[in-house]
Amino acid sequence: MKIAITAQGQTPQSTVDPRFGRAAWLLIHDDCDNSWESIDNIAGRDTAHGAGIQAAQKVADHGVEALITGAIGPKAFTSLTAGRIRIYHGATGTAKEALAAFKAGKLKEASEQDATGGV
Repeated sequence: MKIAITAQGQTPQSTVDPRFGRAAWLLIHDDCDNSWESIDNIAGRDTAHGAGIQAAQKVADHGVEALITGAIGPKAFTSLTAGRIRIYHGATGTAKEALAAFKAGKLKEASEQDATGGV
């Protein structure tokens, strides 16, 4: 399974970025080989509109099945769920710690009702 995590830096030791669409980096962890891939999200950070949709497309293009972030907005939520990507929000700490919390079942799966974009 591939899991994307929003991060403020490009390593698993980086702090989780509380934003999805405007996150500095998207880190992808592949459970099959325990590898990490870093994707610079500069396009999302600098766009006036549609940052969440653009980030959702990047995540989908990498075959991600789950996303871990601090908060998710309604447009990004719709785009991700249309791509059958499960969303877990409320993550804190480092990307590595957030991944461990996800695997331990400690993160809440986002619903349409709480996809507000607030942190």
